[in-house]
Amino acid sequence: MQEVILGQQPIVEVLRAARRRAFRLYLLQSKEEQLEKAPSQINKLKEILQLCHQRNIPIQKVDRLKLDSLGSNHQGIALFVEPYPYADFADILELISSPSEETKPMFLVLDMIQDPQNLGTLLRTAEAVGVRGVLLPFRRSALVTPAVVHASSGASEHLHICQANLAQAIERMKKLGVWVIGLDSSGDDLLISQLPYQDSLAFVVGNEGEGIRPLVRASCDMILRLPMCGNIESLNAAVAGSIVLYLTWLSRLKMV
Repeated sequence: MQEVILGQQPIVEVLRAARRRAFRLYLLQSKEEQLEKAPSQINKLKEILQLCHQRNIPIQKVDRLKLDSLGSNHQGIALFVEPYPYADFADILELISSPSEETKPMFLVLDMIQDPQNLGTLLRTAEAVGVRGVLLPFRRSALVTPAVVHASSGASEHLHICQANLAQAIERMKKLGVWVIGLDSSGDDLLISQLPYQDSLAFVVGNEGEGIRPLVRASCDMILRLPMCGNIESLNAAVAGSIVLYLTWLSRLKMV
């Protein structure tokens, strides 16, 4: 089974991470001429071609009709790869037991996030702030598809993402000293200064419409919400999760 990754940024990250086998690269025949009008993309394309040569990935020049048939926003390039390689939950537990950084690891638990754009946004933020592992449920959740890779700008390729029974996984993480914090509009106001930054943290973001499921919610150490002063009741799941991850990262920087 093969997947098709479209766009220069997602493709270069797939190749940089080198976590999955790539079969061939489609390149628009007139791409060199197109790059003359967009010189900022030249270095990225050169890196893609160089990585393909280093890994003996065949490069095939095709016409625009061929690329358009694969999807929009291809930017004149497409990479055929094997499906996304999910991590094992044991890998996540290993990251908790033996963190490699000075600060304790941070994790993201996504309870039935179904919109690929939301999943991609959260993965992009998670990678940017150093999240070590991401947990997804086995069912009723968006998975790491090419659309999610594109939405995350390729950040998904650098993360340890696994599928697990979330309630059971949370309990095992808590036994290893991880504080599990659920984000929900019905929780207490989030006071960033009161979070246990010195410890390992896992943030749980719930479904776009229903929030965190009851069993997963009951497994959390605390349920918090972002205080707001506007008229809108709550933030988009991806926005709320991204804000909390970024604020947590900033607060940890002040501790170092």
